[in-house]
Amino acid sequence: MQFSLFESPNDNHAPYKLPLSEGDVTYFPNALSKKASDTFFDQLQAELPWRQDTIRLFGKHVKIPRLQSWHGDEECTYTYSNLTMSPNPWTESLLDIKKCCEVLCGTEHKTKFNSVLANWYRNGQDSMSFHSDDEPELGINPVIASVTLGEARPFVFKHKETKEKHTQVLEHGSVLIMAGSTQSHYVHGIAKTAKPIGGRINLTFRHLIQRAR
Repeated sequence: MQFSLFESPNDNHAPYKLPLSEGDVTYFPNALSKKASDTFFDQLQAELPWRQDTIRLFGKHVKIPRLQSWHGDEECTYTYSNLTMSPNPWTESLLDIKKCCEVLCGTEHKTKFNSVLANWYRNGQDSMSFHSDDEPELGINPVIASVTLGEARPFVFKHKETKEKHTQVLEHGSVLIMAGSTQSHYVHGIAKTAKPIGGRINLTFRHLIQRAR
């Protein structure tokens, strides 16, 4: 890509830690430049093999309220909610964004991601129910980088025991890094809204642990 992926160093949007009592979450507003974010949003809509999967919920098969696409290294098969996904190949766009996320993780959360789940929220009726990213393939205390492109949406953390809540609006071009024991203590999700809003693509980069065969 011929233009800068990151915002200018003079940008006033400094990263900050979210005030979670038992979590380690850092928010990077405008981590990606406006031009890069706009381009990636259009490219990912066009190039990823989006699909609407079905999961079993309370004994019934229901379509998840969003489109998704799973990508990663060849061995990165992923299972959640009894849905098993084999990885699609990396695209150049996904690899560019992955490198940016790895840079943002820095020395504190030094991580090489080998997979990413892309979710396309087409409008306000698409959502993500409360859940933790705590599947066995992710290991203990995983580092997950969440990238938002498109419409800003409120992202809610809820403590599993105290029910304490914190809402962070995830903006176009932002990166949210969840680390430490965050997945052990919190669930997170994005609610539906009746407001007429545009689409949002979210990328959650992960490192899957390869099990011995």
